Amino acid sequence: MNLDLLTAVTIFVLSVLVGFEVISKVPATLHTPLMSGANSIHGIVLIGAMLVTSLADEPLEYVLAFVAVAFGAMNVVGGYVVTDRMLHMFRARPVPGGARGGAAK
Repeated sequence: MNLDLLTAVTIFVLSVLVGFEVISKVPATLHTPLMSGANSIHGIVLIGAMLVTSLADEPLEYVLAFVAVAFGAMNVVGGYVVTDRMLHMFRARPVPGGARGGAAK
C-alpha cells in the first residue's frame, strides 16, 4: 500500500473519530446554532472537493470526487435550510384580527 494513501486514510479515520466524539458531547439545544455557524466551513469543504475533482484521472477517482462534491453540496444546502427554519422560529407571529388588535365589527 502506498504510504501517502495510508497517511491520508489514517488522517481521515482519526478526524471522523474526533469529530464524532466532539459532536456527541454537544447538548441537543446547541446543534442547530452550531450547524448554522458552520456553513462557511461546509463551503470550504465543497471547494476542496471541487479542487480534488480537478485532479482526478481514473474512473474510480471521478466517482469518489463526484460523491464528495454531492455530499458537500448537500451539507451546505442543508445547513442553510436549517438556519432558515431556525430564524423563522424567532419571527413575530401575525396578530389575529389585523393591525387593529381588536375584533372585527
